[in-house]
Formats: sequence, C-alpha cells, structure tokens
Amino acid sequence: MSSPLRVLTGITTSGTPHLGNYVGAVRPTVRASRLPNTESFMFLADYHALIKTGDPARVQRSTLEIAATWIACGLDPEQVTFYRQSDIPEITELTWLLTCMTGKGLLNRAHAYKAMLDRNAAAGAEPDEGVTAGLFMYPVLMAADILLFNAQQVPVGRDQIQHIEMARDIASSFNHQYGEHFMLPEAAIEESVATLPGLDGRKMSKSYDNTIPLFVPREQLKKLIMGIVTDSRAPGEPKDTEGSALFQIYQAFATPEETAAFAQAYADGIAWGDAKQRLFERIDAEIAPMRATYDELMAHPERVEALLQAGAVKARAIATPFAARLRHAVGLRPLQAAVETKAKADKATLPTFKQYREKDGQFYFKLADAKGRLLLQSLGHASPKQCGEAIAQLKAQGWSASPALHALASLADGASAADADAALQILREAA
Repeated sequence: MSSPLRVLTGITTSGTPHLGNYVGAVRPTVRASRLPNTESFMFLADYHALIKTGDPARVQRSTLEIAATWIACGLDPEQVTFYRQSDIPEITELTWLLTCMTGKGLLNRAHAYKAMLDRNAAAGAEPDEGVTAGLFMYPVLMAADILLFNAQQVPVGRDQIQHIEMARDIASSFNHQYGEHFMLPEAAIEESVATLPGLDGRKMSKSYDNTIPLFVPREQLKKLIMGIVTDSRAPGEPKDTEGSALFQIYQAFATPEETAAFAQAYADGIAWGDAKQRLFERIDAEIAPMRATYDELMAHPERVEALLQAGAVKARAIATPFAARLRHAVGLRPLQAAVETKAKADKATLPTFKQYREKDGQFYFKLADAKGRLLLQSLGHASPKQCGEAIAQLKAQGWSASPALHALASLADGASAADADAALQILREAA
C-alpha cells in the first residue's frame, strides 16, 4: 500500500464562520479528511489572524468559534491532526529559517502586498502606509505552516495559489543550500466548490459585511435569508436563475434534483418570499443538527481546548524532531558536537603512514600527505617491529633530522625533504 497523501488546511481566526466558509472550506475539508489513504492536518491560523485584527478578544473568540464549527461539522480529532498554530513553536522557528532564505523580490510580488501599494497610490499616500512587516512576511509564515509537516497537497482557492508557489520557491532555495529536507507542496484546487454570494449579491465576505453566520439561531437565520436582495419581479412572473443570489445559495446546499425543481419554480414565477422560505428550510435542514453540537461546544470551551492540546501533542511529535534536523542542517548545533565533527574532519585529512607486507616476505611502510600524494617509501624490513620503530623515529625527529633512516627509506619521485618534514610536523602536532 502506498504512503498516505498528506493534506494540510488552515483557517484564519479573525471572524465568525459564515455560510460561505462552510460551503467553500469547512464542508469539503471535512469530507476530504474521511478519504482513504489520506493524512489530514487541520489548524487554526491564529498567528495569521494578528495580521488582520488587533482585537485580542476577537482572535480568542474566533478561535473557539472556528474550532467548534469544524468539530460540529463532522471533523474527527481522532482521525486527523487538529491543532492551533500558536501551540506549535516550531512554526515560528521555521519561519525565521525560511526568512533567511527568502528573497525580498519574491515577497514584493505577493498579491496582498501589491494590493496595499496600489490602494496607497490611488489615495496619494506613502507606498508602505499601513503595511506591517507581518503583512509583508505573511507568505513566509504560510510556507512554514506547510513545510514543517511536508504537506503534499494544500486545498486553496484560486486567490491563494500564489502562496503555494512561493512556498515551493522558498523550499527549493532551502533544499539547494542545505540539502533535501522539504517536499514541494501542490495546490489542490476544488473546481466544484461554490463561492457564495452574500446578502447584497456580492461575494459573501466579512469585508463586505454581507455574511450569513453559519450557526445563528434558527429565527435569526430566517430573518437574514429573508433580507437577501432580489429584483422587483412580481409573483407569477418568470425569474432568472442566472445571477440570482438566492438560487446560487440554494444550489450549494441542494441535490441536483432539488436544484432542478427550484429552477422550474423560478420559471413558473415563484414569489420571492416563497423562494426565500424554501431556501431557509433547505439550509436549516442541513445546519440544525450541527447547530446543537456547536452550541454545546461553545458552552464548554474547556472541551475544545482539551482537543486542541491533544492535537498539538500529535503535531509536535512530527514537528519537534524535524525542526531539530533543520537546526542542525543550518549549523545551529551544540558546540561539543562541532568540536567532535571538526576533530573527525581533521583526522580524515591528516598525512598517513601505511604498513604492509610484500610477496618477498619483507615489511614496508610509506608516507602520504593529506591529499594522498606519496612522500616517503621505505625499503624492506625483516619485521613489522622494525617498520614501527622507523616510523616512530621519523614522527619524533622529522626526515631531515633522521639521516640514519635515509638508508632504509627514500623520498618518492617529485617529493622533497621539506614536503616530508611538513607532513611529519603535522602528525606531531596532531598527536
């Protein structure tokens, strides 16, 4: 059986989950986590939230809301690695290692940064007005999220593809400098995932303040749906499904058969109030069972905290040894280990004596320098002991100071007495 596919998904904890989050991210992610031969990592990106909001209470509340949402929607913490980003200190450590490998030019091309520059230019402000280092470095933190766990796939929307490409570039730079440590992640684009319109017909987004919160009470959900903007066509007048926010939202929750029946109702001139009622009933049928679980979890945040802490233990079982390997790769090592490594390297590059016996029964030795170039070659000796005594005398006195040995060994072709003396001096100092 092949190794499981490792998939990683994160959600920024800067707001309350809405129907668009559910349809576009939560629901498909939970379904994907149940696929066979898949290893899912799902995290709450609370470090990323600090770039978007300076409200500590909002970050904490959103963390609870999103964690409770994922669990209520069917996430099984026993089957996935479910954790809070800030509980994994190796992520921020890796962010710095990757920062040192990331070219500023790469970050200059990030869409979010360029959008800020464009807005400032249009407003006549300074280019970097309102641009924090956090916003500028956002792609590096995202790369650390992905690379720390060597995720193979990262499900993202099309607006996030650039961040995966940047993570690949950063990983490639690190691998080139320090050896192969990171897999290059792939963006997984789910073409069938819907982008829901909001109350005003624009994309459902917190920035437009047009969202429908996922787990509001039933009556509030109905009130919000009844407030969705429609055109002025009267009951009995055929209506277009194309461009209809009501129809698009319904389609995201309904089966193909239900969608076809709703389209027919549009053609038959269904009243907008009736269409909104049908939409409310269809959404509530799916959300109501999960709402009860969500409300229970929100009332007991300690249960959510316990699940996140357990998830952090699972995540760090992978992250901690890998981070140690990366520290070693870049040279952040214990000093004693460095001394031992240098000693081994030095020993490997010392001049060497070699003793051996030839077919004539005599014993010989030769001296080579650190590069293997032959310096001295002995004549035959009757025993290994005589070879050893000659070598010891050479090591102690040097070639030039041991003329008695010149009758028993000679300089190799191309070698000089100075070469031999220098090699013997190195051996004396290393002893």
